[in-house]
Amino acid sequence: MYGISKEIDSKFAPYTAPSFGALKPALRRLEQNGCLTSRKMMSDGGKLSVYYSLTNDGKKELRRLLLEPLSDNPVQFITNAKLKLSCAGVLDKEERSALFLELKTLALNIKNKAQKILEDEYTDKDFYQRILLDNSLVEYSNLITIIEGFEKDNERNS
Repeated sequence: MYGISKEIDSKFAPYTAPSFGALKPALRRLEQNGCLTSRKMMSDGGKLSVYYSLTNDGKKELRRLLLEPLSDNPVQFITNAKLKLSCAGVLDKEERSALFLELKTLALNIKNKAQKILEDEYTDKDFYQRILLDNSLVEYSNLITIIEGFEKDNERNS
């Protein structure tokens, strides 16, 4: 559990931080569904350690989850998009292209909604809302730029 938590932290800390209480049931479910196998071994210090391995079914499930459509709810979108993009290396060229297109399309839609709100002269916006809308526009613009870079790399290197 500690090793898995550290691995998640080293790769995904800016996007997620699951607790030990969330990891243990998730690992159990993944193993019951055939996505993981585990083996128990005694460590040099005499402590029982559990080692997990991803199965072929687990790799298929990961690919399925990466390609599953995302919600267009802005609260969830940015974090989930970043998680999916950070795992895109497990997908083949066509799958990555589909993922990039979906994420870019959703990001553009959300960005355009924020832009419309910001430009709407009939909507009262105070200082704080304007600053947050500006920040959202920058955040989505940056994400779109990153995705476009990934698309170019995907075309060149695959």
